[in-house]
Amino acid sequence: MNLDLLRERAKIVQAIRRFFDEREFVEVETAVRIPAPAPEEHIDCPPVVGGGYLRASPELQMKKLLAAGMDKIYQIGPCFREGERGSRHNPEFTMIEWYRRGANYLDIKRDLESLLEGLVVADCRSGRAEGENILLRVRNAYLRYAGWDPWEGDWDQDRFDFDMATKIEPAIKELGGGVFLMDYPPQAASLAKLTTALPTTNNPRPTTYAERWEFYWDGMELANCFTELCDRDEQKLRFEKAKEARKLLKEADYPIDSEFIDCLPKIENAAGVALGVDRLVMVLTKMKEISAVRAQI
Repeated sequence: MNLDLLRERAKIVQAIRRFFDEREFVEVETAVRIPAPAPEEHIDCPPVVGGGYLRASPELQMKKLLAAGMDKIYQIGPCFREGERGSRHNPEFTMIEWYRRGANYLDIKRDLESLLEGLVVADCRSGRAEGENILLRVRNAYLRYAGWDPWEGDWDQDRFDFDMATKIEPAIKELGGGVFLMDYPPQAASLAKLTTALPTTNNPRPTTYAERWEFYWDGMELANCFTELCDRDEQKLRFEKAKEARKLLKEADYPIDSEFIDCLPKIENAAGVALGVDRLVMVLTKMKEISAVRAQI
């Protein structure tokens, strides 16, 4: 265990808090043990003896705070996922999430860019890649690197996921530096708002996409952002479809958090992001193993 790395991690976390405090975000703390996680394929939460689950994300609870009247909030804390272990994965990990009412995914993109710039200037031993972050749209990425258009024909989740892992993400790593992968197919929307782009010369038909981006730094995925879906009926339908998909995969059947569903109209509009703190520290300190930046005690 490298104590110098743990001290470096502490400075980075302090700088993150300072960034949000200076911008008048309110730091919040929500439950780690929750009654119902969001039902998403391939994300499994550890069950707790006596009922409930350890959270994979504080997202649902933080959105309830938005519905209750809070405007700008952030949280740094532990999250958990079963079956995830490797150089970039740990069953317990640290996440920062922040949310803003009245914002969209482009506003949160600017937040993240400002945060990263501030971290590098403040204390970090390795600077970010030279030049501006690259903005790569999902449709263009698949056409360029996988040779097909996810918006054309019948949706193929397995093909989309396989090509993301074997073609798109390796290409992003080759690009180097910061890359925003933006505007996902509607079927990959999760909890994101959908929007429809007007026809253009290059794309003569209207295209519906999810206002979602993921951010990569030197090929490592660091953050996942949505313009939040605040439509109660649509979110319930998506959760029900996700539950069916989990059932087919013989994964745990999570109950739907009806309190979360019912609070969505009160939010009206918002955006938020989840950023992996451990991975961010790995990038900033040039570590290759997540275990190196966590206290193994």
